[in-house]
Amino acid sequence: MSAAISERAQAVHGRSLVWDAHACLPLLPGQSMVALERHRAAGASYVSVNVGMDFNPIPTIMRVIAAFRAWIAEHSDRYLLPETVDDVRRAKREGKLAVAFDLEGSVMLDDDLSMLRLYRDLGVRQIHLAYNRDNSVGGGCHGADVPLTPFGRQVVDEINRVGLIMDCSHSGYRTSMEVMERSKRPVVFSHSNPKALKNHGRNVTDDQIDACARTGGVVCVSGIGIFLGANDISTEALVRHVDYIVDRVGIDHVGLGLDYVFDREADDLPPGLDREDWWPPGNEYGKSIFAELKIVPPERLPEITEALLARQYREADVAKIMGGNMVRVAEQTWRPPEI
Repeated sequence: MSAAISERAQAVHGRSLVWDAHACLPLLPGQSMVALERHRAAGASYVSVNVGMDFNPIPTIMRVIAAFRAWIAEHSDRYLLPETVDDVRRAKREGKLAVAFDLEGSVMLDDDLSMLRLYRDLGVRQIHLAYNRDNSVGGGCHGADVPLTPFGRQVVDEINRVGLIMDCSHSGYRTSMEVMERSKRPVVFSHSNPKALKNHGRNVTDDQIDACARTGGVVCVSGIGIFLGANDISTEALVRHVDYIVDRVGIDHVGLGLDYVFDREADDLPPGLDREDWWPPGNEYGKSIFAELKIVPPERLPEITEALLARQYREADVAKIMGGNMVRVAEQTWRPPEI
């Protein structure tokens, strides 16, 4: 933890269970996860790592999951793959980082509901339904704003049943609103920001923020500069988005999902992928998509704690923002599948 922050902030950060709801490593078989030491060194106790998007073939996703699981097992002195929230708390006590997986989209389900339980058993704990574009389940945020499909409604029900966190980041407006109406468990936006502060297709409207809060869910602020506004990745810019959500729906419904991409030069996209289809021009993504993005790094987590305290947030409320709210959602969501 940085010595540049105050003793009070260090103490609050040290007591808090810090939860980053989304991060990205290269989706390559045999990939090392050593970069996650940056999260652990910054006081994080949990990070959700993407293992596949709608354009990734299932064999690639399975090989990535296998490699990540093997790496975590080989480095059990510092990392663990959590089955339960108690495992995350154990990671906090032992100074370890709990690493679980998330899926961005549902094409990898191959229109088969039983795949959800399989992914859960392999360590996936969070999933959203569409990555930017529409699919057989629903609409993406850069799609045609289609509704949740009949199969999509079954997917939401099964996500609730098997015990995954239902995530609406990257989803279209209509699909996300219908997901939040249908879900019987809290729903999150794992890495999305208020559209009122930055009008971007990946950000979410006040209606979506309100609906998320009504489910008991959490909007986790992304650290990507083009979603924060003016490509500004200052701590001040990020906390401004936190303030907005708190002012709108209260302290219990905001968290962090920095969406940090650890190796933006890695060539891990499928051959022949049409980048402009998945990340349409006019949305500030840049030609190389990831390499040009500015993103708040995990080293900034203690500074975010400091900034929240400086804004007169109570220590208990800072702990909620830094991870406590997502712990609550996981407690209400992760559970053994019902028979």
